[in-house]
Amino acid sequence: MNHAATRYLEAKRSVDERARSPRVRDRLLAALPEAPRVVEAGCGTGVTVPTLLAWGVDAATYRGVDSDPGVVAFARTVRPRELRRRGYDARAADGTVSAGDLTAAFETGDALAALRAESRADLVVAQAFADLVDPEALIDAAESALRPGGLAYLPITFDGGSIFQPDHPADRAVERAYHAAIDARPGRDVRAGRHLADLCRRRAGTLLAMASSDWVVRPRGGDYPADESYFLERILDFVADALADADVDRGDDWLASRRGQLRDGELTYVAHQYDLLYRAPDGG
Repeated sequence: MNHAATRYLEAKRSVDERARSPRVRDRLLAALPEAPRVVEAGCGTGVTVPTLLAWGVDAATYRGVDSDPGVVAFARTVRPRELRRRGYDARAADGTVSAGDLTAAFETGDALAALRAESRADLVVAQAFADLVDPEALIDAAESALRPGGLAYLPITFDGGSIFQPDHPADRAVERAYHAAIDARPGRDVRAGRHLADLCRRRAGTLLAMASSDWVVRPRGGDYPADESYFLERILDFVADALADADVDRGDDWLASRRGQLRDGELTYVAHQYDLLYRAPDGG
């Protein structure tokens, strides 16, 4: 599964925006200090920067780290252009983007190692990332990066539900095979959302907020918004990769049916996920 393709990451942006919990976001913004130092693990194409600005966080120092040089290069090129289109006086130099009092740097590297090297962050962001790594390793690294009482915002964390509509007789078998393929990968957990919540509750810090943030992608009048048809195409490719190594009765028919429904603007997809907000121990 190539989750790092820039078009896929950009295509899911509108899906993520709909999915994120307003309640968890508002709790985050209420607790965030002025001009925060922000570190993002798995920054992808850098969409958190315009998101922070849209949320009113217009003074901050942001550092985004991703292992894929291609998406980091994309972030450095595309995000300043987007900010200018939105009316910001955005300037870019040496991998850093500035827009007013917000400065953002995008780097290639190991995200967890970058967190472990930090110690003064006010906010760690790990969007659609906490289900790709060992949860305990992530929270350990986040606590290392955060100042006492700092915040870890963990939105779009997958939690074991993949729904496709209309119904197909092979739905349950396909979902089981897809989730088994996810679980078989090192560090992956198909129920990462609930397990991460349990882990946060056991730690010395505080789980401040948690809410569902399901992806819901559906056609409107036979069409999909933005580039969400491509997003669904990639999701079906991920499922196809899983089915290639599994013996699922009518699996080929399931894929053919789903791809036909996507072509005809009839396919709906839901993935169950959680947004979590964790506060590190005060250290007192």
